[in-house]
Amino acid sequence: MTTRIVRALCLGFLVLVGGCVESDRTISVPSSLDAELRQTLQQWGVVPIGRPPSQDSARVALGQALFFDKLLSGNRDIACATCHNTPTSMGDGQSLAVGTGGTGVGPVRQLGPGREFVPRNAPTLLNAGLGLFYMFWDGRISGFNGGFSTPAGTALPAGLPNLLTVQAMFPVTNRREMRGAPGDSDVFGNPNELAQIGDSQYQEIWQAVMRRVLAVPEYVARFSAAFPNTPSSRLGFEHAALALAAFETDALTRTDSPFDRFLKRDNAAMTTEAKRGALLFFGKASCSGCHNGPLLGGSGFVNVGVPQLGPGLGSGMPLDFGHADVNGSEFYRFAFRIAPLRNVELTAPYFHDGAYPTLEAVVRHYNDVPLALRGYDVTQLAPALQGTYHGDNATINAVLERLAFQLQRPLDLTDEEMGDVVAFLKSLTDPSARDLSGLVPPAVPSGLPVR
Repeated sequence: MTTRIVRALCLGFLVLVGGCVESDRTISVPSSLDAELRQTLQQWGVVPIGRPPSQDSARVALGQALFFDKLLSGNRDIACATCHNTPTSMGDGQSLAVGTGGTGVGPVRQLGPGREFVPRNAPTLLNAGLGLFYMFWDGRISGFNGGFSTPAGTALPAGLPNLLTVQAMFPVTNRREMRGAPGDSDVFGNPNELAQIGDSQYQEIWQAVMRRVLAVPEYVARFSAAFPNTPSSRLGFEHAALALAAFETDALTRTDSPFDRFLKRDNAAMTTEAKRGALLFFGKASCSGCHNGPLLGGSGFVNVGVPQLGPGLGSGMPLDFGHADVNGSEFYRFAFRIAPLRNVELTAPYFHDGAYPTLEAVVRHYNDVPLALRGYDVTQLAPALQGTYHGDNATINAVLERLAFQLQRPLDLTDEEMGDVVAFLKSLTDPSARDLSGLVPPAVPSGLPVR
């Protein structure tokens, strides 16, 4: 139990906790179910989440424009918002993302000629500003309070204040996601100068992107308003990243779910099914061994037996070894970041490669992981991905060999219990996160199309 509490407190350290919790004396005497659930939540460090600090309005406005502007991509054909778009709750609704060269948006987006899928699912950016320790599925960006570990090493600009700002530096450097391949031309037929820079030349890539941005007079004015003490000659992409992080923190923090209201002593906020599911989540189903703390996840890496699919990444290609390629330990082979579960109902498909399309399928996977992995139904995937599934016995055995110990035996949840767990997961949805269309600006400074 001590280990559980310490783990929860470590994550909670960076999460802004809400104000004083209202005393039980101001509400009716809770039922035994409510009392049992509140006692359980206290043991796992689950507390109300407050709003993050207010963000500078000029930086938020600049970040919003940059987020939706395709100017940041080498071929001027994809924006941050293409893979993190509003109709799909700041993901893209695809198992594996489709980067530069693709057509369409969201679940209907398709690969362009000669392109490959991004090897991993595009995670939602909802609540990304609430103090996570790791970014990306493999955790290749990590740290806090100025001590960051990233692929850029010493090339990372000094003084970045938080991990979300650090994360915003990297999509523009990735060839499949935004930068493009050598020889690419942009949507106007001009050579893609960003793609000509070497992969390890991070500073040169960031400088080239900023040259593009600052060639637009409206962006010069917006950067001046957002960073009034920094002359244009001193602006770097880190300033763009600061603005992007300000926008994401201000606009995408959504923490008013039925579960949050229950934490604030509203016993009627959750259904009976959701409360039963919560007790299973923190008990028999063993979910809280990984998904604990205020965000119900976001800290650590684990192999939960996810089916392997896609082009693969790193030393294991065509497989994906996950965190093992970051820290060099085979112990973490096939282990990926434990996803925070707030608003999880809205962010399908699930896991690092989007292997499952529904929460029901996810819970059934956890109920008997070896059985689910050996019997994985490839028709759950889009037709274009079905042929990329690695379902051979050698791969399945390799994944199961390092499966998390708590999942090596069935959980023995009944159908009704699995339904209750799903009801609890749906109680983590902030209703305001269902419609984010108001975040889309009518236009961006570059003049490139927004939608």
